[in-house]
Formats: sequence, C-alpha cells, structure tokens
Amino acid sequence: MIGGFLTAMAQLLLELFSEEIPARMQARAEEALGKALGDALGAAGLGFDSLQTASGPRRLAVVVEGLPEKSADVREERKGPKLGAPEKAVAGFLRGAGLASIDEAEVRSDPKKGEFYVAVIEKAGRLTSDIIAEAVPEIVRGFHWLKSMRWGTGDLRWVRPLQRIVCVLDGAVVPFEIDGLESGNETEGHRVHGRGPFKVSGWADYKSQLEGAGHVMLARGDRKALIAARAEALCKEAGLELVPDEGLLEEVTGLAEWPVPVLGAMDPAFLDLPPEVVRLSMRTHQKYFAVRDPKTGKLAPNFVTVANIEAADGGAKIAAGNAKVLSARLDDARFFWDNDKKLGLDAMAGKLDRIDFKKELGSIADKVERVAALARELAPKVGADADLAERAARLAKADLVSEMVYEFPELQGVMGRYYARDPIKHPDLEPYPPGRYTLGDRAEDDRVADAIRDHYQPQGPANPVPTAPVSIAVALADKLDTLVGFWAIDEKPTGSKDPFALRRAALGVVRIVLENEVRLGLMAEGFELAYLYAKAHKAEWLPYYAREKIGIVRQYPKLLGVNEDRELPDLDAEYLRLALKNEGCVECADLLSFFGDRLKQHLKDQGQRHDLIDAVFALGEDDLVIITKRVSALGVFLDTEDGTNLLAGYKRATNILKAEAKKTGERYTGSVNPDLLSEKAEQDLHSSLTKARAKVAKALATEDFEQAMAAMAPLRAGLDTFFDTVTVNADDTDVRRNRLLLLASMRDALADVADFSKIEG
Repeated sequence: MIGGFLTAMAQLLLELFSEEIPARMQARAEEALGKALGDALGAAGLGFDSLQTASGPRRLAVVVEGLPEKSADVREERKGPKLGAPEKAVAGFLRGAGLASIDEAEVRSDPKKGEFYVAVIEKAGRLTSDIIAEAVPEIVRGFHWLKSMRWGTGDLRWVRPLQRIVCVLDGAVVPFEIDGLESGNETEGHRVHGRGPFKVSGWADYKSQLEGAGHVMLARGDRKALIAARAEALCKEAGLELVPDEGLLEEVTGLAEWPVPVLGAMDPAFLDLPPEVVRLSMRTHQKYFAVRDPKTGKLAPNFVTVANIEAADGGAKIAAGNAKVLSARLDDARFFWDNDKKLGLDAMAGKLDRIDFKKELGSIADKVERVAALARELAPKVGADADLAERAARLAKADLVSEMVYEFPELQGVMGRYYARDPIKHPDLEPYPPGRYTLGDRAEDDRVADAIRDHYQPQGPANPVPTAPVSIAVALADKLDTLVGFWAIDEKPTGSKDPFALRRAALGVVRIVLENEVRLGLMAEGFELAYLYAKAHKAEWLPYYAREKIGIVRQYPKLLGVNEDRELPDLDAEYLRLALKNEGCVECADLLSFFGDRLKQHLKDQGQRHDLIDAVFALGEDDLVIITKRVSALGVFLDTEDGTNLLAGYKRATNILKAEAKKTGERYTGSVNPDLLSEKAEQDLHSSLTKARAKVAKALATEDFEQAMAAMAPLRAGLDTFFDTVTVNADDTDVRRNRLLLLASMRDALADVADFSKIEG
C-alpha cells in the first residue's frame, strides 16, 4: 500500500505532459489513452465507476473514479488426466497448473469418466497501485501516434518530448519510471500566466489549480464553446457576422490552453481578390476566422484570431501584428492572381502536357482530349450544348498549372471558373475550335465557367452534385475516363487501399446520375465509349491526324451501316468503333460490378435492402435510374401480404424445380402444354401467368414498375391454390413434366421483374 490508507473506492489521476501536441492529433489521442487505460484496468480485474478524459496543446489526462483497493481474489479449477495416466501427461498437468507434486491436486470421480485429477488454483488479488504502476509504462511505450519522435539518448517515442507524468491514486503518487522519467504529483500551467509547478492530490485539486492560477482550460468542449461564443460576440458588437468554419474551430481548440478570441482588421483593398482566396489564406496560413457583412453577405475587411494569452491592451497589438502577416500573405495571392489572369486559361491548357496524369495513361493533356471527346458525346443525354461541354472539358484542368492553384491546391476548379469569367485578350492566338469560339476580349460562357468549377464534384458524401447540364456532362466524362483508364491498366482498389480515390469517383457518378435522373447505359454509353477514346488516342493509325479532331465527334451513332472506306477527316465515334472493333473493353464487366457495390452502398444508406439491389442488378440492367426505381417498387411490393406470400411460393417452386433438375438433368425451359392441364387450379394458374406476363411486359415497356409489381399480385392466390390442390409429382410422366414447366413459367415470369432467388426471407 502506498502513502497511507487507501479507501475502498479510490480515484486515479493520470496526466502525460509534453511539448506541444499537434492540434489534429489531440482528440484522437485523448480517446485512445482513455480506452487503453480502461482496457488495462479491466483486464487486470479492476472494475470502476467512471472514466473521463481531457486533452490540450501540452497534455493528455484521464481520471478514473471508483477503483477498488485491489483486484479480486481468483479461484480456478483446472481438470487434469485420469488416475493412472502416463507420467508425461501428469507432468504436463503439474507444469500447467503450477503444482509441485501430484499430491497437491484433488482426486474427483465421475460415474462415466471415472477418477481424475483436479488442480485448485487460488490467486490473491493484486494491489491497484501495483497494477497501475505496471500498466501505465506499457501503455505509454506502446501508444500509437501518426507521427512520433525520440529525443535525448532514450528509446521512448512520443509525439513530442514527454516532460512530466502525474500519476496519483487516492492522493498518493504511484511510483514508476519510463525511460528515466519518474512519475510524480507536479504539473505545469500556462507558459505565461501560470506556469507553476502545481502539486496535485486528485482531479478536483488538479482542475481547480490549473483552471485557476494555472490559466488552463482542460476540457476541449469548454474551450471550443468559449471560442465560438466569444468570436460571435465580438463580431456582433462590431455589426459583423462570423463565417462558420467547424473544421477551423476544431483546430484552434487544440492550439490554445487559454483561448482569447481577438477581432482584427485588414486592408479593404484585398477584398477585390476572390473570396475563396482570402478565406483560404486566412484559414490555411494563419488560422483566422473570416468575417462577413450581414447586410450584403460578402466578406468584411476583418478577421478573428484566437490568442493564447490575455493581453493588457485587450489584444490591439496582437490584432495589428496578425493583420500585418495577413497582408503579406494576401500580397502573394494578389501577385499570383494578376499573373494568372495575364496568362489566361487557353495558355495554361497548353502546358498540361508537362504534367503526368498516370504513366500508363499519359499526361493531363491526354486526359483532357479524352474527356473533351466523351463530354461531347454525353452532352445530348443530359440536355447540354455539345460545343459548350467540349469547351468546358478542354479548360477544366487548365488552372492546375496556375500559380494560385500551385499555392492553394484546394482551389482547383474554383480558380478556373474565375479565370474563365475574366475578360482576356490574346490577339496572337487563333480561335479554337475553328469558327466556334472567339477569344477576343470577352469571358467564357457562364455555363462553361461553372462546369470548370463543378466538374470535380461531388468530392464526398456531404458535397452537392453538379446540376447544370454542361457541368453534369463534364463531371461524368472526367470520372468515367478515370475509372475506365485505371481498370484498363489494372490499378483497382484493393481492400482498404484506394490511392486514386476510385471508389469516390464511382460513387460520384452514381450520385450525379441518380440525383439528376440521367438516363445512361453505363456499359455502352459510358465505359465502352470512354475506353474507345482512350484506345483511339494511342492508335498507330492516327499519328499524323490532329489530336483535336478526336474531340470533335458529331454524335453517338449505332454501329449499323458503317462505311469502312470513310476518310479520317470524317472521324467520329462510329468510325472509331469500327477501327477498334477488336479492342473491346474486357475489363468493363468487372467495372460494372464495382459500380454495383457503390450503388448498393448508396441505396443502403437510404434505407434500401441490399438483397433487393442484388435481385434487380442481376437482370443485367446498367441504367442506374431504372435500377433504383425497380428496387424501390420491389421493396414496396414485398412489404405487402401478397408480395411476402408470392416470394414464399416462388422459393417453394424453385426448390421443387431444383430437386427435379438434379434427378433428371433437365432445366425445364420449354412451353406449357395447355392440353395436359386437367385440374382447375393448374388451369387457373396458367391463365393468371399468361395475363400477368402480358401486363408486366406492358408496364416494363413504359417503365411503370409499380404497375409491373401490381400485375404480379394476383399470382399469389393462384399459386397457393395450386400447391394446396395439385400434386406436382403425378404418376403420368408427361403430366408431371408439364406441371414442372408451369412452375418454371411462374419462375420466369417473376424473373422479368427481378431475380427472386437473391431475395432473402
């Protein structure tokens, strides 16, 4: 026992005090430390009432309430060999049980198994302090940081040099050492306002001293709430409004132990820069919150910074110093902005051949050519102007070589839109494509500019999808080209690894198609066409042919009546298909399956059953809008009594067919002979099936899936009656086979709607 009397239910305080912990790591480390300590105590047989954690720029802390004085005594019985067992078996039993001789074991008997040895092992509980002294060093040495370091001559790795360890159990220090650093009961407070050190006896004392004289707010939630409330209050007092930024709020919460928000002012002249540039300069480089004018909704020439000190002048010098640093950052941004505007998007696009997209897939310029061709093909399907879609695709990646995007990669697409909307004059450049665009001194069409910005979206589940037709065409073309290209070179996601964000790209296509109800056959109108342009771009018979012409295809025709003698200047999708007829996309079937998984996940998130998605997807449909509508209608139908019972009847019928097929080897795919239907129930079922299939076919032709499901509902009663009154395995061979064909007909009728074999239940 340590330091005097330990009460029956004790409190443990553990603090690991170090140099500054990166803000992004604190919350995760706080949670991990609490879990590791709780698990270690539980594994040692120590129960407790509660466990709380805290973290900040220089500390991780855990307080555990309700610990016992020691772990519980353990009594274990270990069964051994029978009496008279070989010596080796007895010796092994003694070693495992920790017994010196067999005389220490008990002999017990069982009516069936006879007499055998039993070792009764009793282990006394261990002192809680001893368990903690053993567990904490193991936790610290094995703690996982995203990045860690060593210092001095020791072997310990921690995120930053570890300086103090506070470990107090019921007021007394739990003694241990880690790499020469001994545990104690002293901690430090704020570097300026209350360094200390402070001796602590428990959580209440620790919290009181640090949050008082120490000027340290321990709880992340408290610091976060204070920053948000005070920043909003400062803005309101000045007639302004704070621009919400949850990510930045979370980050600055980890930067200050004693947060003090300060309102600063900046040079209003910088507000002629794009607002995204101003906000990103503030956020990325300086960790400032942007401020806007509530009347106009536009950025105000102000910012909020979070200091880690209470200044005597109320923060005036802090604000002035931060404004000076921000001005330097924004001066750089203005320089980039002016240079980029002088160059213009067309000139930027001309430099894209210097950037590799992927070695096997060429440069970014190569990708642009493929995307431009594909966007032009997709444009009519989404209601977009084909010329504008092609133009937007050719400029969509141009800002990747801009100075602004080099400095702020997050602004790719965003800056392209600004440059596209900015009037430019390049008298030395020829119009491109010929007769279609005049570069003169005007900006691009707004639809082109918006597509440049929006074609990267959605980049996550919370991001909106493009909704303007030109933006949709370019976004789909860009993502489909990426997916087909990586599948073609066999660079697919594996397990949890997806370095090229292909899952995100596929889910983006799924969301764009569904949320805009784009009618697109993924295989023929998406994958294979993207594959076509990728191959055409490398074709040996095109070296002398201007690359731009590949992007000027007129339409997406069917491969019918193709003139094999057409000349290259008439190159279009039809001719490319003919020239590359032996270059089919063998990988596209696997890519479609990959899309099926993404669609399944998307619909599951919306509450749809995974088995219904499988049942519809198995039909070979590749129009995502149709698949989704079928799944929805099927789900509604199966929730009815008719749907549930029809599914049960289907499974009974298919089980009978499988059993008979196993015996006879026949698949039962022929037509039913009406002349062999002698009983009313089978006649009625055949009649119902004939009528239902006609109604289902008509409903499917008009994509009325609810009506198709309704047409199947009457089959339930007829099938029930058939099973109740008709013997399928009749003595007459022809009658039996005909009845099996009737069940197969019912199976096939349902297969027009979905593969019911994949439906659970």
